[in-house]
Amino acid sequence: MRIACPYCGPRGLEEFLYHGDASVRRPEDGGAVPDQAWTDYVYLRENANGPHRELWYHHAGCHAWLVVTRDLRSHDILGVTAARDEA
Repeated sequence: MRIACPYCGPRGLEEFLYHGDASVRRPEDGGAVPDQAWTDYVYLRENANGPHRELWYHHAGCHAWLVVTRDLRSHDILGVTAARDEA
């Protein structure tokens, strides 16, 4: 699998570190009060099938955080953007 880094161009998978689901959002209260939102954030994840947004770090290249859209059925890369452009 090759990931097209927006800064370095296409690179092999071994240059990147997978960091997880890019669509998960941390609850707003900063953890001050444990509630259902925090339980869901920590423990519950969807078992996606199809296009999925993931956070990757280019550790052997430009050290950029990237949001990679990947089809989980075929592992095809559908798109790559810089994470700072997504925020």
